[in-house]
Amino acid sequence: MKRAGKLNLTRVVLAVFFLVAAVLPLIGMFSRLASPEARAVFGTEQFATACLNSVGVTLTSTVISLAFALAMSWVLCRTNVRAKGVIAVIMTLPMLIPSLALGMGLVFLLGSNGIITNAFGLDFSLYGFWGIVMGSVLYSFPSAFLLLYDVMKYEDASPYEAADVLGVPKRSQFLRITLPYLRKPLISAVFATFTLVVTDYGVPLMVGGKTTTLPVLMYQEVIGLLNYDTGVAIGFVLLIPAVIAFLVDVLNADKGKGSFVSKRFDIARSAVRDIVGYALAAVVSVAIILPLGSFVLVSFVKKYPVDLTVTFDNIGRALNMNAGDYWLNSIVIACLVALVGTALAYFAAYITARMGGRFAKLLHLVCITTLAIPGLVLGLSYVLFFKGSVLYGTLAILVLVNLVHFFASPYLMAYNSLGKANENLEAVGSTMGISRASVLKDVLIPQTMDTIIEMAGYFFVNCMVTISAVAFLATTLDMPLALLITDLDAQRLTECAAFVSLIILLTNIASKLVLAGVKKIIHRTEATTVSAA
Repeated sequence: MKRAGKLNLTRVVLAVFFLVAAVLPLIGMFSRLASPEARAVFGTEQFATACLNSVGVTLTSTVISLAFALAMSWVLCRTNVRAKGVIAVIMTLPMLIPSLALGMGLVFLLGSNGIITNAFGLDFSLYGFWGIVMGSVLYSFPSAFLLLYDVMKYEDASPYEAADVLGVPKRSQFLRITLPYLRKPLISAVFATFTLVVTDYGVPLMVGGKTTTLPVLMYQEVIGLLNYDTGVAIGFVLLIPAVIAFLVDVLNADKGKGSFVSKRFDIARSAVRDIVGYALAAVVSVAIILPLGSFVLVSFVKKYPVDLTVTFDNIGRALNMNAGDYWLNSIVIACLVALVGTALAYFAAYITARMGGRFAKLLHLVCITTLAIPGLVLGLSYVLFFKGSVLYGTLAILVLVNLVHFFASPYLMAYNSLGKANENLEAVGSTMGISRASVLKDVLIPQTMDTIIEMAGYFFVNCMVTISAVAFLATTLDMPLALLITDLDAQRLTECAAFVSLIILLTNIASKLVLAGVKKIIHRTEATTVSAA
């Protein structure tokens, strides 16, 4: 009876949490669409232009990102290039820095006074459609790459070997084996990339110039003019592609189970193919490293690009602008979200993956539905729902909005890992008088420790770089460091903004190294325990 009571209480707590943290704020926000001011937004020329710009930029960026993601996945999985591990890490570096900073890095390189622009005497304008596309590709490429690379590196080589024996041409192998195998991840990558780009305001804000996209228009109306009705109308439109992407991804889920054993590819020698692979890797790596490397240069010069004398004055100037306090805010928010979010996501995944029942199915649906809520939309819904409450204007609301915003992906990590464990563990334990809690503590958690560490890392890194969900909620007291980049850039303190971006990048790299070290310690401890036994 006590266990049943605790289980029911846990279900009630989770249901109330998602109701208050996600469902009610969105319902409250979209109820304002009934107002004449909100409906009038859809008929304005400014809105129509922003819509067309967003669609054009997003479609172009998605195609380019996917092309490079496929190419780099092929390089790492189907060629004999060396240092594949290093290359794979470089491909993911843009994920460790805010999209605002990526746009700023492009300005340092290709702006009117950019390093490359001046070095080669180039005469073109970065600001506008193609500038946004370049920044958006840089921003969205890592996600598309990880989705495709993770699938391609586990592809079974057996069908290709059989096709070679039967004399099937390489072109037919690609059309009949590779494309069907990549269908699901490609569709997922298309919609994930599209959603990332269409809802981002950081890159367009930095390099958009006169080309305004929907997220930038929403940001300007809400932050600059406090016009919430316009923000609600634009938020509703931004939610549509995200919901469509979510539904297509769910409905497109593979019905069958994958093979437990797959044969690795025996990559034949080919000098031409490997040269192409090295060339692609070099081009993409340079395109990623240069914008990030520009922060190191600009952070330590007196006045870019007028006076390139090396100085450390920018560190003091940034600290005088409260960069240290905002960095601590970001660390506190990221750590709290990582701790609370990982525990909540893991426990929710345990219920949905190991218990079954109607509530488990409903909870699973609610957990993954948070994928379909763009950060800007969620942030504005929190402003309208929590304004006047004890949470509003505190660090707690920033923790809550980030937890909900990034909840789905870590939840799915735990759900997939827990689902792979023997489904009879709890039943066997029950017959032996072992409680679910003991099975969870002594068996499941140790088995999925790597996943738990990855979950915590995902929460931490994304909280450090996010600018969307917190943009409308942060105050001058609890502002995360990423939002300071906009303020410094607006005050023409370019060097300080570059230094702040560098701090975020180094913090996330440090967090990755710490978590990798924790993994190694855990694995060594396990190995020592096994050998002693």
